[in-house]
Amino acid sequence: MTRPATHIWRLLKWGRTLAKHGALRGLESDPNTPPPVRRLMRLARFGTMQPKVPDYASAFRAIGPAAIKLGQSLATRPDLVGEEAAENLLSLQDNLPPVDFAEIRKVIETSFGQPLENLFSTIEEVPVGAASIAQVHRATTTDGREVAVKVMRPGIREKFERDIQTYHWAAAHLEGLGGEAARLRPRMTIANFERWTNRELDLRREAASASELMESMKAIEGYEVPDVDWDRTNGRVMTVAWVDGTKISDRQALVEAGHDLSEMAQRLVLAFLTQAISGGFFHADMHQGNLFVKADGTIVAIDFGIMGRIDRQARAWLAEILYGLTTGNYQRVAEIHFEAQYVPSYHSVGEFATALRAVGEPMRGKPVKELSVGQMLDGLFAITRDFDMQTQPHLLLLQKTMVMVEGIATQLNPEINMWDTSGPYVQAWIRDELGPESLVADRLKEDTDTLMRLPALIRRIEDKFPPKGGAPDQAPLPDVPLMWDKREGSGSGIVGYGIAVLIGAGAVIAATQLGWIG
Repeated sequence: MTRPATHIWRLLKWGRTLAKHGALRGLESDPNTPPPVRRLMRLARFGTMQPKVPDYASAFRAIGPAAIKLGQSLATRPDLVGEEAAENLLSLQDNLPPVDFAEIRKVIETSFGQPLENLFSTIEEVPVGAASIAQVHRATTTDGREVAVKVMRPGIREKFERDIQTYHWAAAHLEGLGGEAARLRPRMTIANFERWTNRELDLRREAASASELMESMKAIEGYEVPDVDWDRTNGRVMTVAWVDGTKISDRQALVEAGHDLSEMAQRLVLAFLTQAISGGFFHADMHQGNLFVKADGTIVAIDFGIMGRIDRQARAWLAEILYGLTTGNYQRVAEIHFEAQYVPSYHSVGEFATALRAVGEPMRGKPVKELSVGQMLDGLFAITRDFDMQTQPHLLLLQKTMVMVEGIATQLNPEINMWDTSGPYVQAWIRDELGPESLVADRLKEDTDTLMRLPALIRRIEDKFPPKGGAPDQAPLPDVPLMWDKREGSGSGIVGYGIAVLIGAGAVIAATQLGWIG
């Protein structure tokens, strides 16, 4: 168990790094920041020279690998860190100096229990990418296939575990202060963050996620997931097919290659909606470094360490919310929030619908470049505060990915309108999945499943209450009271029976001595 003094020392050290980059200024001036936290921030920044413009991304990068991942998560939480910090953290790229290849070779050989040359005929010692958790090397397998080999950094699991313990400790104490801090549920945020990173720290799970996503998206044209080489994959090493393509962030190269960027932006948005709404399983780390474009225009996704899941009911609510916002049906959007219990029942549905209209109407029909994201977020978070809405952790990954997809789509086509692009798809999904035919089909399936379970239920009932045997029922026996049973109305109970026994025994002994008996 880590001592509180150790947690405090780590927080002060991290806080000082944040202060040097001006990253505490916004939170310190926020009226919702609890006073004890504000005092700790003042102590951390004491004597530092702060830049005029805060650089949150650089601060998290300077703290270390776990902080980089945490910063990427907080980029979706302007309600926690403020709009300015969230926007800056969106630029936080997961790039670190690479580990020496001798250590990488050792990880590969130790994890597979055989020499590197038995697995790969060639492997480039200089990585093509080095992130906080792992780095990637280009290689050729012994059977001649070009592959990308992702190898875990040595000791990274232990580093993450140490830092996350302090995150939990800090979040618990912050939430314990009550008020706005409790409503934002920082403990749940850190718990979700820990689950996400634990998935990334097991490359077998990442490989399984890639395989599952490939199966679910194989019918979607223009979107691809590389094949997994399971024979060269374990918990610390993952091998997938090599992708030859242009990074989707290199707009100029895409234009020179003759790609239709407007169509590509729309395809990217629809691919995300297909994953999130139709499948309920989506690539939740779709930043620019994880998307490539092949020569034929196919979008290829890589890096599946962070994946999101949404159950069918939540997807149905999400689809109706998106469709309601695109069509201006704020009343239905408000009703869904109450049905999903996102808003406490003591609030008014009508008032919530009016609040949504105040935020939604200025956005409708406009390209992203004409929207004030700051004003929109301010309005949305004001609603969450006014209507006592708690953070919904299961939607955080979805929110994060939507922000990423919107940013990439806007870079490809500044004129794109996310509402107009997503509207027809969401409408078709609602018609297919929530229409009368679907409701009848779901009811038939549910009732059929219930009928199919009846025989097993009857058998279990018979096991509990077996039928009568061949022997006739016995006649009822007379009720003989036992001497140790305590009867109502008998004041003496078992004590009385004991006295009676003693008296009877004494009488027998006396009669024997007098010769009356025997």
